[in-house]
Parts: sequence; C-alpha cells; structure tokens
Amino acid sequence: MNNIKIHRITAGAAPYLGGAAAILLAVAIVSAPEASFAASMQGLKLWWTLVFPALLPFLILSEMLAASGIVHGFGVLLEPLMKRIFHLPGTGGWTLALGMTAGFPAGADAVMQLHKQGRISGKEAGRLASLAHYASPVTVLVVVGVAFLHNPASGYALLAIHWLAGLIAGCTSALICRRSRVQEPVPPAEVNGKKASLPKRVLRAAAEARIEDGRSFGRLLGESVSSAVQNLMVVGGYMIMFAVAINIAASMFPQLPQALAAGVLEIHLGARALSTEATGLPSFNSTGLLSTALLSAALGWSGVCGQLQALTVLKQAGVRFLAYAGSRLLHGIYAFLLTLLLWKPLLNLHTAALPATAVPGEYLPADTLSPATVWSSFPQLLGLQSLILLLLLALSGAVYVIASLRRPSA
Repeated sequence: MNNIKIHRITAGAAPYLGGAAAILLAVAIVSAPEASFAASMQGLKLWWTLVFPALLPFLILSEMLAASGIVHGFGVLLEPLMKRIFHLPGTGGWTLALGMTAGFPAGADAVMQLHKQGRISGKEAGRLASLAHYASPVTVLVVVGVAFLHNPASGYALLAIHWLAGLIAGCTSALICRRSRVQEPVPPAEVNGKKASLPKRVLRAAAEARIEDGRSFGRLLGESVSSAVQNLMVVGGYMIMFAVAINIAASMFPQLPQALAAGVLEIHLGARALSTEATGLPSFNSTGLLSTALLSAALGWSGVCGQLQALTVLKQAGVRFLAYAGSRLLHGIYAFLLTLLLWKPLLNLHTAALPATAVPGEYLPADTLSPATVWSSFPQLLGLQSLILLLLLALSGAVYVIASLRRPSA
C-alpha cells in the first residue's frame, strides 16, 4: 500500500515538476539570450552533422527488417542466449546487435516495434531497451577517439569497454529480475507430435511475422522513413534543449565543473568536455587514467538527455524513468571500473589488427565533422554489425550445447 501511495504522489507531482522546470528554463534563456542561442546552435550542429546522418539509415532498416520477419527468424536462433542469460525473449537478440552498432535511439525504436507487434510485454520492453542502450560506434570511434582524443586506438578501447560493461550490466539486471518469467508467444514448434527442425522454425517465425504485418514494400518504406525522421526530430529537440541547459548550469554554478554537468546531462557534449580535459591520456598517469574512466562512465550513463530520448520512444510501453536510469548508472559504474583495469592492456594491442575508421587522415578536428564523414564510415559499421550477430549466434549455440549437456543429469 505504501508503494502504491508513493507512486500516486510522484505521478501526480510529475506534471508540476515539469512545468516548474520549463518556467525556470524560459527565465534563464530570457536572462541570457545570446549565450543560450550560441548553446542551441552548438546542439543543432552536433545533431545535424553527427546524429541525424548516423542514425537515419539504421532506424529505417530496423523497422523494415522487423516487418519483413528477419528479426523474428534471428530470434529463434538467439533464444538460448537471450532466455537463459538475459531472461528475455529471443527476438531481442537482433535488437541487442542493433543497439550495439547503431546506438540507443535505434535500439529503443526496434524494441518498440516488437512491443507493438505483441512480441514482448511492457516490462520486457524496458529491460530489453536498457540492454540495447549503447552509444553509437560513430560517436565512440570517430568523434571521441579520432576527433576529440586524436588517438584512434583510444576509441577502439573505449568501445570494447563500453560493450563489455553493457553486457555485464545486462547480466546483473537479469539476475536481479530472474524471478520474472519471459512471457513470449510460443510459435507452433511441433508437427504431428514431433518438434520441428531449426530451419523450419526459423522460416515459420519469419513468415508469420511477415504475414502479420501485411504492408506492401512501398507503404513500408514510406512509413519507415516518416517514422525515422520523426524520431530523429525528437532527438534533435532534446539535444538542443539540453545544450542550453548545460550552458545555463555552467553560468549559474561556476564552481561546478562544466565537464561533469555536461557528462551527466548529454552524452555528446559531455564526451567533448571530458575528452578536452583528458588530453594526456596516452601517458597513463593517474590524472589521465581517471579522466578516461570518467569519460567511459559518461558513455555508459549516456546522459539524462539520452535516457529521455529512449523513454520518449518507449512511452507506450510504460517504461519507468527511475528503473531505466538505474540500469544506466550500473552500466556507467561497470565501465568506470573496467577502464581502470583494462585501459592499458587494450591500448597495448596491435592497432594494425583493428579495422581502420573511414575518416580523412589520422587526426580530425572536431569542428570539421560533417555528414559526409559519418556516412563514409557505414561500410565498417555494417561489417561490425554482421560480426556482432555472428558472435551472438555463436554464444547462443554454446549456451544451447551447455544446456543440452546438463539436461540428462538434471
């Protein structure tokens, strides 16, 4: 009963808190219009040159693949991994790979597609979106590693730690919520009393999802483009608003480090501020390593702005902010600790074995980022996405074999 009363009080107070915040923001903008305009232009430029071109193709691809049934076919193959390790439906396997290679807006959009199709519940949507909540490799490799840190190897090390910390955080959340059972519609896997073969189950799941959607290719393409652009406009609005909020916070609280405020509020601006303070990273001194760990934690936390972007997409699923923020905090803590442990060994890896980022030259000033620079990295990102899918399939197969070996002795 007490929990119900607290929930009602917080739900009733939410509109008033939002209205008060809007009034305070408007007053602050009016009091310093020039600084607010410059901050909003900074957020707009970052959204147009990085976020929009990096996410648009992946958002369109996500909805089209979900409608075609390919996602559900992959879900059958990834059921052992997703169910036994993360306690989530198998169809979330594609969403996990998409979030790791396209970023959290694409991951949240893919989760919402599954929820609209009735494949996952609202609670599962929140946990799956949190599991698939990652910074885009474009941000980590091209922007942070090359443009901010002037060290491509640092970008790869941050990306590896970012992915590993996210998976560990997902496993931790699964252990906390393991009492909740996966409520996934069970496809007809038996024919004449016998279990259907794996290829037949994959084809059946894809065919049923495609028939259930029923849209023609032209209609699907048009609606996918419209939905992707609409979601990206929301993302742009959040980025511009939080850029202004960061500027206001820096002016009102000069004693508060601007990098800290930016890292808490917005992932791209926070990464830029923290990277600027961490120019001595390759020397491995204590200050540089600590700054790198804070930068890695900020990428895992992803900023309040990034969390609200994902929750806006997941609004119909009823995902709670506090639970979602808690999972982001867990990701940030793991990223911080793993950076302290693994930063030097990862940077000592031979960089020649890593794929090269498709950017002109070794160093790229942050001010010269353009949509063409981001688009040139798509072949590498698509190859990276294919590699992640293969790794997930291999892990799923290993989990299935281990479970099969344990079953007779149970």
